[in-house]
Amino acid sequence: MLHVSEYRDSRLCRSIAERIAGISKSRMRIMEVCGTHTVSIFKNGIRSFLPENVSLVSGPGCPVCVTAQGEIDAAVDLAGRKNTIVATFGDMMRVPGSNSSLQQEKAAGKDIRMVYSASDAVDIAKGNPGSNVVFLGVGFETTAPTVAAAVLSASAEGVENFSVLCMHKLVPPALGALMRSDGVDIDGLLLPGHVSVIIGTMAYEDFFSEHRIPCAVAGFEPADILQGVMRLAEMTETNSPELENCYGRAVTRQGNPAARKVMDTVFEPCDAQWRGLGLIEKSGLRFRRKYSNMDAAKRFTLPASVGSMPDGCSCGDILTGKKTPPECRLYGRSCTPSDPVGPCMVSSEGACAAYFKYSRRLRR
Repeated sequence: MLHVSEYRDSRLCRSIAERIAGISKSRMRIMEVCGTHTVSIFKNGIRSFLPENVSLVSGPGCPVCVTAQGEIDAAVDLAGRKNTIVATFGDMMRVPGSNSSLQQEKAAGKDIRMVYSASDAVDIAKGNPGSNVVFLGVGFETTAPTVAAAVLSASAEGVENFSVLCMHKLVPPALGALMRSDGVDIDGLLLPGHVSVIIGTMAYEDFFSEHRIPCAVAGFEPADILQGVMRLAEMTETNSPELENCYGRAVTRQGNPAARKVMDTVFEPCDAQWRGLGLIEKSGLRFRRKYSNMDAAKRFTLPASVGSMPDGCSCGDILTGKKTPPECRLYGRSCTPSDPVGPCMVSSEGACAAYFKYSRRLRR
């Protein structure tokens, strides 16, 4: 395991950790919303620098992990269609559906291709005019603008055999649903850096006004994360919750208006299913009418299945901070990175995968 002491800013990190210990006297549970934060926290041994009364739990910030089981089943169904090429990010390949996975379908001969961007899928469509090319649109506000840009490009160039299965999710509505969920025990939120670059801190203002929970936007270096935790500790101890931007070198209140404009041109908010949180109002994206011809959900007749969690899988509880990975009875037994049962063990940003890779605890 790498430790913060191995970084050039180790003195700063240790100084911040000491300040956290001096500030925080009561028990405090902080949720890192972003999957990239989760990986950085594990990789850099952040927990080992925090006092015992301060704990970090993972939240619904892994886009593949929160993708509903029914959406996974729809992607697998598309892969089985005649003259159809499915293009996807690599993390989606091994996520188990109700009866199969994209990886299993590819092994069975289906044309499924891993890509690095939606524009790669547009290029595949240009090169294969006799096939329907479907890109699996998974991700938060960070990814959605790039997918929207690919849709605009395909539309402008008349690439009629390209479509997107839109499974994008929006972070702020999910935070509201999280705080309203039974059994959620969170004292502060470490808000995502990448998403906040796009949507800005203003996107969280309504959420903060309603729930008044300490919130800090943070970057991904160890010092960034510890700085965010320190501010959350200060807010908690003084009972003065704020919505604070601790990542000012990248995040502004307005975010990136150009990226949001592209996203809003192609997509509009809709109700969406989240793994672990259920149906959340206005928490997803769907195609606007002007670009509905590129909506794979309308181009193809997809199964109406809502899917179900694999028996014994606790991904839903892990995504809402109700459980840690080792508290799942499948963790490290029937569910491992080489043979995953749930998406939290599949994705590189999944809490279970990060825990399995970096944790020193006994793997049960």
